[in-house]
Amino acid sequence: MAMTLIQQSLPYPHWEFVHPSSGDRLRIVPERGGLVTAWCCDGRELLYFDQTRFADPGKSIRGGIPVLFPICGNLPGDVFPVDGVNHTLKQHGFARDLPWQLQLLDDQSGIQLTLTDTEQTRAAFPFPFQVVMALRPLAQALEIRTTVTHTGNGSGVMPFSFGLHPYFKVTDLGCSRLEGLPPRCLNHLEMAEEDTASQLARLPEGVDFLCRDAEGPVTLIDQRAGIKVQLDQPAPMDLTVIWTEPPRPMICLEPWTGPRQALLSGDRKLQLAAGESLELRCTYRVSEG
Repeated sequence: MAMTLIQQSLPYPHWEFVHPSSGDRLRIVPERGGLVTAWCCDGRELLYFDQTRFADPGKSIRGGIPVLFPICGNLPGDVFPVDGVNHTLKQHGFARDLPWQLQLLDDQSGIQLTLTDTEQTRAAFPFPFQVVMALRPLAQALEIRTTVTHTGNGSGVMPFSFGLHPYFKVTDLGCSRLEGLPPRCLNHLEMAEEDTASQLARLPEGVDFLCRDAEGPVTLIDQRAGIKVQLDQPAPMDLTVIWTEPPRPMICLEPWTGPRQALLSGDRKLQLAAGESLELRCTYRVSEG
């Protein structure tokens, strides 16, 4: 079988995974937060990626699939208190900034990214952990299975949230729609409940909102391109965040396990005892329409 994971230098240093049967491609930059920067499915590039901004390591990344761990959103003052000690834990956590280990899955059907705690992570989040993400391009889909493990020996219960922040390319924000969201949402810009429809009408102006209790998949429709991207997100990864940042031609369709400040409020906070693991999964499916 031909090599399916190849190191490339252009248009920026990355690893390229090519699926042995479908030819679908992923580009991955493990040293920059385990970032998937491109997903080519059936000959079509689905992800938005700002390569110019990416070239400046001092700027936050805009594009690809950033990983949110051990929190989604931010904490007041970036302070995470544990057992009376305040730790500094920045917005969306540290996983998107750290180097991950990359390898092929055993059956070569995809790639595996692994992040393990270090002295640096323990200063912000005082727990030993391992996060293993398996990304598999399927027929017209990308499946992401993530296993979070508390690797300590009797070192207390580890609280966490996990999310993904994929940027999907759209032709025109004004001609893009989202289906399957519940009628009410939390507007992150105002931290107030609102009608989802009013937020969806504002996609071209910029939105940032969270939905709970979607009854089925959420679908992003790029009407001009004739493409649909459907997010299947089984619990506990079943919160949905929608984010736009005009004039960027992209919509973020994000599965989260917990809302902002979950580790403080306890609202949907996930917890693992020492030695325990939890698998989280979501799948993005692509179709014409």
